[in-house]
Parts: sequence; C-alpha cells; structure tokens
Amino acid sequence: MSYDFWLLIGIGAVVAFLLFALTWLLSLKLNNFSFVDVTWSYALAVIAPVYAWLGQGLPQRKVIAVTMALLWSLRLGTYLFIRVKKHHPHEDVRYEVLRQKWQGQLARNFFLFFQAQAVLIVLLSLPVLLACLNPAPTLGFVEWAGFALWLVGLSGEALSDAQMQRFKSDPASKGQVCQAGLWRFSRHPNYFFESLVWWGFWLFACGSPWGWATVYAPLMILYFLLRVTGIPLTEECAVKSKGDAYREYQRTTSAFVPWWPKS
Repeated sequence: MSYDFWLLIGIGAVVAFLLFALTWLLSLKLNNFSFVDVTWSYALAVIAPVYAWLGQGLPQRKVIAVTMALLWSLRLGTYLFIRVKKHHPHEDVRYEVLRQKWQGQLARNFFLFFQAQAVLIVLLSLPVLLACLNPAPTLGFVEWAGFALWLVGLSGEALSDAQMQRFKSDPASKGQVCQAGLWRFSRHPNYFFESLVWWGFWLFACGSPWGWATVYAPLMILYFLLRVTGIPLTEECAVKSKGDAYREYQRTTSAFVPWWPKS
C-alpha cells in the first residue's frame, strides 16, 4: 500500500474518532445514546469527501465513489435522525440493555463503544478510499456493475423504509404486522437491500488495486444484519409486541431474501 493510502486512513480515523467523541458528549448531555446510530450513518458523508479531495485518483471515479457514499449516508442518517428525535428521550432497546449492563461504568464503557463504531466506519470506508486513489483512465465493467447493484440496493432500501413509515403513520395499523409492498415478500427487505448496497460498494472497489480485499465490508454488514443487531433483536421485539400475528408472519414470509410467501 502507498504512503497516500496510509495517510488518508490516518486522517479518516482522526475525523471518525472526533465525530464519535463529540456524539458521546452530546449523548451524555441528552441522556440518550441512540444518537450514535445517526453519527454512524452520517460519518461516511464526512470522511468520503476528504478521501476525494486528497486522493490522486481519476476525477470521474472519485465523483461516482463519493456520490455513492453521500447518498447512502445522508439518506440513512436523516431517516435515523428523524426516528431518534421522534422517540427522544426514549432510547433504542439496544442501549437500554447496555445501560443496565454497564451500570457503574456507564460513561467509560459507552465512550469505548462509540470509538469502536469509529473503527468500524473507517474499515467500511476503505472501498471508497481505494477508488479515490485509483488513477486508471477509464471505469471498467465491474465498476459500472457495482454502481448498478448499489443503486438497486439504495432504491430498494428507501422504498422499504417509506412503505414501513406509511404503515406506521396509519392509526389503523397499530398492533398489526406490516405486509405492504416489499414487506409481503420479506420480513426485513430494508436489511436485504442494505446488504446489496455494500456488495455494490465492494464490487465498485474491485475495479481498483486491492479492492477485492475489502470483501470483509459487505460480509461484516451481513453478519451484523443476520446475527447481531439486525434481524435477531428486531424479531425478538416484534414477537413481544405483536405475539401470534408476528409468529404467523414468521411462518409464511422469508426472513431476508424477498420471496413469495407460503400459503
């Protein structure tokens, strides 16, 4: 790896650590740690332009890479900000659990947790960084394919979120299970399309030297969605709040990949 690569990684890390440190201070002041999700989403919109500004890659490639990062980051970050603000001062259930677990060392442990999120976003930003350093004079087929996959993922995720928001805004939907639009074919279409977004980032990066090595990025996202804070926690809460209606939804509807529901 070149000197420019390591320099930009260092700059990106400093920016990320500062962003999450400020978020930690704000969270302590507001007594609500859910804001870390907003910063996690917005952070790429801060780091990616720095990579494009300082990177020596092909301008057209940098514009596409940064546009991909900005649109994903700003859409998801704004969506989460509105949701967190709407529920404030109530925290996401994940942070309520951590709050109970970390009693006595709350501030210290949440600071470390926030900085772990900074490390994660720096690692996930590497597909964009490698593209911003690539001086190849033309964009290859694999890069256009990655962009197309990213676009499908972003569009599907935005549509999923809009359909769920419309469902929740209807008073008649209270206590019901959303099966509108994409939610008829997957219990978590937003997570499925989020995964496609990151496979798109990776495929785009494959057009640059060492881009293939960032395959860990979509695999990490997939792991979190399927095994950690995505489907398991969401479904646990849904069963508690909706009971048998959600259990029937689980029986008939694919958990992740959209597919025709069972009869």
